[in-house]
Amino acid sequence: MLRNLQELYQYRGLLLSLVQRELTARYRGSVLGFLWTFLNPTLLMLVYALVFSVYMRQDLRNPLYFQFVGLLPWIWFSTSVGGCATAISDRRDLLTKVRFPAQVLPASVVTTNLLNYLFSLPLMVVLGALHGMWPTWHILLLPAVAATQLLLTLGLGYVVAALNVTFRDLQHIIGNLLTLGFFVTPVLYPIATVPERFRDLVLYGNPVAALITSYQSILYEHRLPEARPLLWVAGLSVVLLWGAARLFESRREEFAECI
Repeated sequence: MLRNLQELYQYRGLLLSLVQRELTARYRGSVLGFLWTFLNPTLLMLVYALVFSVYMRQDLRNPLYFQFVGLLPWIWFSTSVGGCATAISDRRDLLTKVRFPAQVLPASVVTTNLLNYLFSLPLMVVLGALHGMWPTWHILLLPAVAATQLLLTLGLGYVVAALNVTFRDLQHIIGNLLTLGFFVTPVLYPIATVPERFRDLVLYGNPVAALITSYQSILYEHRLPEARPLLWVAGLSVVLLWGAARLFESRREEFAECI
């Protein structure tokens, strides 16, 4: 894992170039351009707000803000993992011409979506302010939760990127698993609505659930997140990234031949 991180640092210029190109190309030719970074999560939130605030009303204070707090990190996670699935298999032009550092490709996907998440945070603060919910000192813990999510997302991204090179069906399976994951993760509903006998299973069996509830604790409930689930996810993320780096390294020489 350390070698992988060292190589990412060594090729940081290339990584930043790929991230910049992705951010530029994503909305090239659109009228609103970069504004879609804010509009996409906002429009998605409005759709879910219609469902959960009108048709399936929840007993929540400021449900729009609550949903936005959970939706932003979920979009970062899901788009990163889904994008990493094809990060290697769709880049034959780069991998076959020179000895290209393949580990940069999944990292660029995750970093691009991390920046989209960060760019959306001011919109979330404004939305909270409109509902009279300003950030408190608990927001100081937000970088720690985001860093844990970064490690987890990178680990999963490397795994799916490496495996999808030879097993192309994986990218379609990942899409369906992410849809399932969205509904079993407390993004649009509080963890308190989950039956008590299943809460530990949700928090410890679904690492994204522990992260989402931590964001909700910090930004919506204005309290410290539960330490045990968050520490569990942090430890799991380090182990996962270590194993993913080894898997990626062991298969890296095969990428150019397989694609």
